[in-house]
Order: sequence, then structure tokens, then C-alpha cells
Amino acid sequence: MAKVAFILASDFEDSEFRVPYDRLTEAGHEVVVAGPSAGQELTGKKGNETVTPDTAISDLDPEDFDALVIPGGYSPDKLRLEESAVRFTRAMFNTGRTVAAVCHAGSLLVDADVIEGLTVTSWPSIRRDLENAGATWVDQEVVEEANLITSRNPDDLPAFSDAILARLEEKVSA
Repeated sequence: MAKVAFILASDFEDSEFRVPYDRLTEAGHEVVVAGPSAGQELTGKKGNETVTPDTAISDLDPEDFDALVIPGGYSPDKLRLEESAVRFTRAMFNTGRTVAAVCHAGSLLVDADVIEGLTVTSWPSIRRDLENAGATWVDQEVVEEANLITSRNPDDLPAFSDAILARLEEKVSA
């Protein structure tokens, strides 16, 4: 099975963490949750989820993972300021591993400088940021291009999770 990193800061969108996390773990994949520091409890912006990261983002090695999932909410905006999160996201993308970003998570992709020339989707309020970074923005449930998977909002989580699982299945079958 695959090994997947989730990177979070406080105020992540609760369901955008929980739904893909549950789907991946139920499918038997190993999931590692990383935050700005290991062991520091993080709470979702709606207060429905509380997560204690397994490790610090700065301790992650891209070579150890098959995929990266970045939930939305206010978390990605905070992670943009964490050089380790930007560096890890860039490394995962540049080495061809699957990077999945939902809702506001596209803002971290901007700082990682990985979306130029790609078609993406997101929460509409960051559309201009993504376009200014060289991406083409579309209003679709899920967009897959290169090794990137993007979705717009919590309503898209079933399709977003399905896309991640399909990518991981391809990887495991290869």
C-alpha cells in the first residue's frame, strides 16, 4: 500500500481533512499527519476535528511518501509561511509524486511555485492568485493534470478522495 502525508496547521477545514483521511486509511494506506511541530494539537476551523500531528513537517522526507494531501481552510495560508511546508510540497511535486490540494490549499501551491502552465480548480476566492502564478483556473469538481489533483470545496470531497485513491491504486499496481 501507499504512504501518504497530510500537512496541516490550525484552522484546517475539518471535513477536508477527515473525509480523505478516512477514505485513505479505510483503503489500507499508511497516512502520516504532519504539522508545524510534532505533538502540538491542531483544531479545525469549525472545531469538529482535533488532530495531533505524528511529526513535524520539517522532519518529512519526500522519498518516504507516495502522495501529499493538503486540506483547505485557513491552514494552507499559514503553511505558506512555513518554509518546510513550501519546500516539502515543491519536492513532492517536482519528484512526480501525487499532490492533492482542495479548496484554499491552492494557495500553498502558489508559494511552492508548482502550478505554472497547469489547469487547476479551487475555492473561487483564490482564483486570481492561481492565475497570477501561471495556472489556468476552471470551475470543476476535480481537476487532474500531471501529478496534481485539485478540488473546489467540501461538496467535492467524494470525487477528490476517489481521484486520490485511483492514483494510489495505479502506483501500487505499477
